[in-house]
Amino acid sequence: MRLLVTGGDRVDAGKTTFTTGLLNRLGAVGFKPRAGNDHWFDHDDYRRAVGDGRLYGKDAKRLAAASSGDFAPEDLNPVHRLWRPSPGPDTGLVGQVHREFVLDRVGESFVVNARADVPESARENLPLEDAPTVESVEELNEITRQLHLPMFEGFADRLRAIEGETGGDAVVESYGDVAVPIRGVSFDAAAVVEPGRMRAYDGDRFLKACEVAGGSPRDGRLEVHTPDVTELTDPKATASLSALPDDDRRDPNAVARAYEEAYDELLAVAEQ
Repeated sequence: MRLLVTGGDRVDAGKTTFTTGLLNRLGAVGFKPRAGNDHWFDHDDYRRAVGDGRLYGKDAKRLAAASSGDFAPEDLNPVHRLWRPSPGPDTGLVGQVHREFVLDRVGESFVVNARADVPESARENLPLEDAPTVESVEELNEITRQLHLPMFEGFADRLRAIEGETGGDAVVESYGDVAVPIRGVSFDAAAVVEPGRMRAYDGDRFLKACEVAGGSPRDGRLEVHTPDVTELTDPKATASLSALPDDDRRDPNAVARAYEEAYDELLAVAEQ
């Protein structure tokens, strides 16, 4: 069984908490093809990773810890982007207001925004000296074609290989409110998570709605946002999600117990 977890809310939808509980319920492996964190707002997470010469975020770390098997965060998260605040009216290289793209980890390689203020700790601890740099959207698009897209294609193959090796289930978590984080992968069901509720969709119908919705002018043709998709297809089931205290959110067992009804509904849709 392969499940997708995506967010109905652009920020703090609760995807990772929901996913860790689902991994616990199924004994599955969790994947997050794309992720990112902020040098300012996620500084402790940034320091821990970069101090070890690595770049990953807390979401990928939580998925690795909750997954069945021994995985590093980077095993489950092939592309990670580092951001930092950028005060002022400039929207930056990738069009984010008050936020600038600093660098990407793509597998074991890195791509650096030549126009960004790269933290000294990153320059000291990450292999950035020979990393390609980009100064324009056109250059970033070209690097994306050369590095990012082949990485995603290879990651889809890796996902299938891990499924075959473990003989178990897989859960793919998206980022932000992007409907699907990776192309060329099918799903038995999709869970749209937002504060207070989960909506479960047939996997094939959800992906077809993504194709119909097309791209979004705010993020380009390759990304489709969840609200645009859910306008085009109806959920097969809906369940309430209760607010959880911090200790429970950090414990996949506690999440699995709290969201048992929602997982039952999602799995029933996947098995139809």
